[in-house]
Amino acid sequence: MARNALRSGIAFIALLAAAPAVMAQDLTIGLRAGPDSIDPHWSTLGSQAEALRHVFDTLVDADETLQLQPGLAVSWTAVDDTTWEFKLREGVTFHDGTPFTAEDVKFSIERIPAVTGPMPMTLYTKYVDTVEIVDDYTLRITTNGMAPSLPNDFTRLFVVPSETGMEAGNEEFNSGEKAIGTGPYKFVSWQPKGDMVVERNDNYWGEAPAWETVTRREIPDDAARVAALKSGQVDMINYVPATDYLSMQADSSLDTFVSDSIYILNIAPSVKDEEPQPIRVNGEEVEGNPLQDVRVRKALDLAINREVLVNVVLEGLGTPANQLMPEGFFGYSSDIPAPAYDIEQAQALLTEAGYPDGFEIDFTCTNNRVPGDAVVCEALAQMWSRLGLTVNAQALNGTVFFPAAQREEYTMTMSAWGTLTGEAAYTYGALVHTQDAEKGFGNFNRSGYSNPEFDRIFSEGSQTLDPDTRRELYEQASEIAMEDRALIPTVILQSVWASKADMVDFTPRVDQETRAYAITPKE
Repeated sequence: MARNALRSGIAFIALLAAAPAVMAQDLTIGLRAGPDSIDPHWSTLGSQAEALRHVFDTLVDADETLQLQPGLAVSWTAVDDTTWEFKLREGVTFHDGTPFTAEDVKFSIERIPAVTGPMPMTLYTKYVDTVEIVDDYTLRITTNGMAPSLPNDFTRLFVVPSETGMEAGNEEFNSGEKAIGTGPYKFVSWQPKGDMVVERNDNYWGEAPAWETVTRREIPDDAARVAALKSGQVDMINYVPATDYLSMQADSSLDTFVSDSIYILNIAPSVKDEEPQPIRVNGEEVEGNPLQDVRVRKALDLAINREVLVNVVLEGLGTPANQLMPEGFFGYSSDIPAPAYDIEQAQALLTEAGYPDGFEIDFTCTNNRVPGDAVVCEALAQMWSRLGLTVNAQALNGTVFFPAAQREEYTMTMSAWGTLTGEAAYTYGALVHTQDAEKGFGNFNRSGYSNPEFDRIFSEGSQTLDPDTRRELYEQASEIAMEDRALIPTVILQSVWASKADMVDFTPRVDQETRAYAITPKE
């Protein structure tokens, strides 16, 4: 204990001598959403991961364009078709001084299925069969079949000490008792829907963060977040609303940062036999489910004017989407046509399906997940009204929306999804594949969609090591899913951050994360 304290003191003095001005600086960031728990295995939400990266490291990391780079693992190698070997970083310690070893990674992998959160993290460990510790800094993972994308999945494998214990839950993490990682910052405090405060880890294995203390302030209301920046309550904000972007660009007291993102607003029409929320015609509940008819789903798609969504609703901060991943991602198909807007064809399809006068349907969206989700939700309801549909649109806070969506309580939803690993296995395996708890597929398939041909081709791709063949199979799977309108993608979002003028150097990330340790004071 004394030796660790002495080492920390020496490191502190050395840093102080090297950069006295930097050491005194604090950073306060206003964010639309923060974590729902300090347990890094609690939820897959991006806002959860973004916040907890400051305290906990992942096994594999990714740069701002999602290219893989070392994290707590310095290298990874496919030993054979079903075995991956990870070499771990030596000399790393947790915030309490405990050395980091392979035992901690093994524990973290095995803990994930034991945590019951609103959005299961098993999405990232679904291929893991067994974990073998070769030595303190070598780990061998046997997979249940070929798993070429395992390192990509492990960009979300947060590592906690094995001493955490399987019994530790939210209370222990949220109090700080178990909030012990190897990350660039140490946990100080957190108030749900309020401030998360962290302080610099002077024994961090990587580059020392510039900021001594970082306060991540949750401000879900867009106008309030902008006002907090302009009044000096915060130094920087994320998710600048489209309605404020142009005026903020012209404000000399502010800097803005714009980036494409990986996030797409997707509509999920439920195709189950029984709808959670009834669909009605002339006030009478219909027999069967109109959304099971692909002609109805295609009509919904054709009635969406994506150019209006981008240029009017989002003030230009987006691009039309025709599939579940941005162009250039592994598995994106160039053979899927650009989305068309054709209200006459949409009406013809609805008539052909037996609904010439439309129907009444509930449509539930998020209102704080990503910029523009609530306004796009309302705009879609208006567009569908031209088909004769009565759309009861409701935009809800994510804390309400996601648990209810997991319980499959909605008939048709819209929320954002980003392909965080840069390849199709992540997105199509989670959103489109038939629900299969044993294989770990369909974790986020809430609509009941199931196509055996899609499942067959996708599964073949997920078991194929040759990248060219795997890409071709994933493209075929993409084409099947989009022809079926398993989901209906609308727009790919762009993101805007803003800060006080000449205060920070910041490189936006396509995953929209705001990592304080990657932000530096402007020289």
